[in-house]
Amino acid sequence: MSESLVYAIEREFPWIAVEQVPSLAEACAGFDCPVALILLEAEQLPEVAAHSERLAQLHPFAQIMLIQDDCRHEVSIKDVVVARNIRGVLPMNLKLDVWLSVVRLVLRGGEYFPLSLFEPIMERRPPNADELDEHPVRRVPDGDQEDFYELTDRELQILGMVARGLQNKLIAAALGLSEHTVKIHLHNIITKLGAHNRTEAAAIYHERREALGDRGPDDAAAIRAPQPTA
Repeated sequence: MSESLVYAIEREFPWIAVEQVPSLAEACAGFDCPVALILLEAEQLPEVAAHSERLAQLHPFAQIMLIQDDCRHEVSIKDVVVARNIRGVLPMNLKLDVWLSVVRLVLRGGEYFPLSLFEPIMERRPPNADELDEHPVRRVPDGDQEDFYELTDRELQILGMVARGLQNKLIAAALGLSEHTVKIHLHNIITKLGAHNRTEAAAIYHERREALGDRGPDDAAAIRAPQPTA
């Protein structure tokens, strides 16, 4: 990051000190002040999973955001969503005041994903993308948690993304579905869980995940037990 951008950040947010390190591994260290935001170059995205646990331990309140320079590295929205702990993508071709506004948004706990990330998905969407995926439902008799196991793999995946605070439009783009299809899945999820709305469904997800050892939406196979064979 250029010195001028560092200066702009520190001038816009005088309570923030910017410290640069050459690699994500070196960000896994203690700093003089609590870390509020970690900006990574887009090509470092594959490294996030390997360091996420350590970063969460050392910097529990830090938001992680990718810096996207279109001429150097193309970011896939699917890869970003799968990473789960990335709070947004910060294009480097924005006007400075807009760029700083995005930084402010993420510092306050928001997320930002530029529209350009979704365009390739919308262009590639197949004609039958609106069809609901048919996934086998596998029941696990486990007392009051049986309703949670009635969810299909797709429903569990969507519920995990809802629990992260992602809106239907972002979920639809990441999964290659229409927003209408996501709404139908979400309606089925709420009905199966006996919840009244998406907020209650997300709360149930967090509660169940804690009971299951803090597993995430990508761990659907681990959360479920295999279907018994005859």
